[in-house]
Amino acid sequence: LESEGMIAMEGRGFVVPEPTDADIEEIYQLRFLLEPAAARIAVAEATGSADLASMASAIEDAATAEKNEDFRSFLEANSRFHNAWRALIPNRRMSKLLDQYVGHVRFLRVLTLGDAGARKAALTGMKNIHAAFRKRDADAAATAMHKHLEAAKHCLITAIEQIDQDKASEQNASVG
Repeated sequence: LESEGMIAMEGRGFVVPEPTDADIEEIYQLRFLLEPAAARIAVAEATGSADLASMASAIEDAATAEKNEDFRSFLEANSRFHNAWRALIPNRRMSKLLDQYVGHVRFLRVLTLGDAGARKAALTGMKNIHAAFRKRDADAAATAMHKHLEAAKHCLITAIEQIDQDKASEQNASVG
């Protein structure tokens, strides 16, 4: 975990480091390159309704979780949705590469999906991606994935800015 930047040694223990602007840029550069291309490839592999059923089920569960303001269930359904479309990727090397940074992405989702606006944006993206898969439209799937990632990146930057503002407020309160 330390070699992947998921934890950092601090004193005698470990902490989860806050992602820097450079970390976010690097992660999203990879995501923008890989995930739309992977979605484009996966669409061709989604040949039956069973291939899309797990995506649809995850979306339904995410919608229910959003309605109930259940962050943990939403997070789990979001993860299942992404695992479902990624399971259709026939390129083992591409799948392995996506797997290498899934821990970082999971951490980023925890930072963002606590916010109702971020959950709504994620749910919209999931629905748009699923619709493109249902239509067997590889270009639409790649475009929907790219838009989904743009929204996720925006939500992440907003969440980190809020964390920084909260820290500054706490420091000012403790000084005053």
